[in-house]
Amino acid sequence: MKIGCCGFPIAMEKYFEIFEVVEVQKTFYKPPNPKTANKWRERAPENFEFTVKAWQVITHPLSSPTYRKTELSLRDAGFFKPIKEVFEAWNITKEISKVLKAKFILFQTPRSFKEREENIKNMKEFFNTIEKNFIFGWEPRGWRNETVKRVCQELSLIHVVDPFENSPTWGELKYFRVHKNHSEEEIYSLINKADYIMFNNPFMLRDAEKLKKRRDEVEGKNYRNSKKLSF
Repeated sequence: MKIGCCGFPIAMEKYFEIFEVVEVQKTFYKPPNPKTANKWRERAPENFEFTVKAWQVITHPLSSPTYRKTELSLRDAGFFKPIKEVFEAWNITKEISKVLKAKFILFQTPRSFKEREENIKNMKEFFNTIEKNFIFGWEPRGWRNETVKRVCQELSLIHVVDPFENSPTWGELKYFRVHKNHSEEEIYSLINKADYIMFNNPFMLRDAEKLKKRRDEVEGKNYRNSKKLSF
């Protein structure tokens, strides 16, 4: 189980000393230059993992407030539409992911991306067109679980969830994103429940550190117990 934050809440070097994974957020708003991404990769420990949040041009319409201050000049965007802007955004996301040696790419869709046949059709065309050299995760909002399961199963997507809001419907790998503040007891309940636990809230540094410390304590106890049993 890997534990980390969505974005760097502290200096990058300090973060690398504490955690083993980060979900890159800059790639969602406005992807960095590949040279910048390469510097991140070089500064990180060899076994450190970057996961990537796909550029919003793929998932979010231009009306989304997330475009503020991005200074992007686009004709259209979002909702996996089969248009030039979306596929160019994918190529940039893909390039940055390769530079970072990322294995997992998250596609988060807004609530305005409704459970409609047109949107499902766009998703199918998009994911059946792009290369599948990564693990793809999808975090929908407001969709029925049965529809999410069907789409994820057909397109080989991991259903990404906040574990305190929903349970994943599809995918052997489990990728959790925690969006709200929770008690210590609730946070500790996540131990060994997923492959990735990523915190994405104002308390993410504190909560991620707490969970990592408890996980390390539990794993240390399990290791010591196994050593005792071997004699």
